Amino acid sequence: MPHPFIVMTGLSGAGKSVAIKVLEDLGYYTLDNLPPALIPDALRVCREGGYQKVAFVIDVRSGPLFQDAMRVLEQLETEGHRPHLLFFDASDEVLIRRYSETRHRHPLDTPGGVEPSIAEERRLLVALRARADKVIDTTYLSVKDLRDTLHSLYGEGPSGMLVQVTSFGYKYGLPPGADLVFDVRYMENPFYNKELRPLSGSDEAVRRFVLGNPATERFLGHVVPFLRDVMPRYEEEKKAHLGVAFGCTGGRHRSVTIADEIARRIKEFWPGEITVEHRDRDRADERT
Repeated sequence: MPHPFIVMTGLSGAGKSVAIKVLEDLGYYTLDNLPPALIPDALRVCREGGYQKVAFVIDVRSGPLFQDAMRVLEQLETEGHRPHLLFFDASDEVLIRRYSETRHRHPLDTPGGVEPSIAEERRLLVALRARADKVIDTTYLSVKDLRDTLHSLYGEGPSGMLVQVTSFGYKYGLPPGADLVFDVRYMENPFYNKELRPLSGSDEAVRRFVLGNPATERFLGHVVPFLRDVMPRYEEEKKAHLGVAFGCTGGRHRSVTIADEIARRIKEFWPGEITVEHRDRDRADERT
């Protein structure tokens, strides 16, 4: 059973409300805005009630009661009930935009508005972020991305960092959630083959064309070992979601084939969930 006792915390507006609903769907008994001092009693009551998976949210909404957080976590660890601490983060710019869109007040309500409130909240959370077992940065994650990440980490299937492989067209811009971006525009272009032009990189004829090129095999021979080396290191740094993107001009041919092939090859060694998205594959026919 992956992490039967989870404590969630982090920046207000970073995704905890979505996360607690997802964990509830995954079979966790959840309690939101729990004063940290009540965690031991709440855990005991849940266990006595037969709940094997529990997830509690603690954050600055508790006001002065939140000061007990680190002490209580240390106490739980001493007593043999160490929780898996899940921390949610996002950039200041994104948090400010989310508050602007929802028109919610920040729980700290520091004089000067949302920006100084976020700064103060970050200060209060420094020790908890350093103590976290997993950090999820939702700056570039959609709600679906966050749900997929949580299912990958805390569902009953294989756990581990979610790897999202994306193909895209440079003419339409970079994928905002990509951590690693590889440019495959130097590869021979199927667009200039009249028979292949109407097809996409998901079609077998285009796959044979792209993968049969010696330059492609050399590229794969470098990138796959590189990913095999760095992916565990990203996970060790508590990263929950890794975006790997491959771009060609229009995102229809080369990048699609490469993304599919990379995903197939890393599945051979990566235990976590791997998703593939072809962002621009089905746009109107463009040079790729």
